[in-house]
Amino acid sequence: MNYLITGVTGELGGHVLTYLKELVPKENIYGLARNPKKAETLKAKGFKVRLADYENQEALSEALEGIDRLLLISGAPGNRQQEHKNVIDAAKKAGIEFIAYTSLANAMNANSQLAEDHAYTERVIKKSGLKHTILRNNWYLENELPVIGAALSSGKFVYSAGEGKVGWALRREYGEAAAIVLSGKTEYPEILELSGTPVDYRELARAVKEASGKDFDVSNGGDNEFIENLTASGLPEKAAEVFLSFQHDIKNKKLDVSSDDFEKVLDRPLTPLAAAVKELLD
Repeated sequence: MNYLITGVTGELGGHVLTYLKELVPKENIYGLARNPKKAETLKAKGFKVRLADYENQEALSEALEGIDRLLLISGAPGNRQQEHKNVIDAAKKAGIEFIAYTSLANAMNANSQLAEDHAYTERVIKKSGLKHTILRNNWYLENELPVIGAALSSGKFVYSAGEGKVGWALRREYGEAAAIVLSGKTEYPEILELSGTPVDYRELARAVKEASGKDFDVSNGGDNEFIENLTASGLPEKAAEVFLSFQHDIKNKKLDVSSDDFEKVLDRPLTPLAAAVKELLD
């Protein structure tokens, strides 16, 4: 049985590799990369890496030859609907038995711009007829590092998501869950909602205070205050505006999803929020 991970040189892909090599023989693990230089780093660690650009259907088909189980890690926004479709079409052509895909919480029922590409990809996978499991990842705690960093540097924890709740977890925990599903040692349903216990930003602020030992003001401010606090800490304004769009989605309850799927897959509780924050700060 051969296993392949797309986006293998990214942070999530790296975590998947770390856990997957403990579950299946390392010699059966392959990664798919676009960047030859980054691929060499993984090859030096003993991993097999195949090169292909998502725009090149022929190269993708060749890269997936001989692979049995595939993890499609969602690409960067831009042209990813077509890119994802190219990978799925190549997987079907190559005779892959199973595909897992890292989607977004409640993707098919969300109407946010963030969910659009994921909903499209889920539909393409279902239409392909391939056996599959959709990993609906809620939200990486690492995504909040700009907000946390601004609080620790300025003394102000500012958010604009109102009472919106998020099911935060560490990226490594999402990577471990993906590795477990990809390994095929247990059968899982077509949809897994991988979400921590949904909590709001005031709870996150309390966790940051506990983890850092620092005190700061907490403000459910307006959009301008949110942007100003992030840019004052050094984040470019365009990046701050992207994070503001996430705040809007959270305020509109796009990530408020309750599910025990995550803990069932890991067969243990997720890292408590304050401990998770401390892990990121250490």
